[in-house]
Amino acid sequence: MRLNGEKFFVNPHQIEFIEKTPDTIISLASGRKIVVKDTVETVMDRILRYRRQLGSIAQEL
Repeated sequence: MRLNGEKFFVNPHQIEFIEKTPDTIISLASGRKIVVKDTVETVMDRILRYRRQLGSIAQEL
């Protein structure tokens, strides 16, 4: 979630790294940086859940 409360989605395959400053900053392969309200741990948890979902879908196919 952005600092203004707006929800959005990021392609986790484009994330180069995540920084914890007073805010959480997601740096993308394009060079773009996104500041979010969520903690680094929350962002990582969401990425892991997403990737697990992809694995479940692949196994069903």
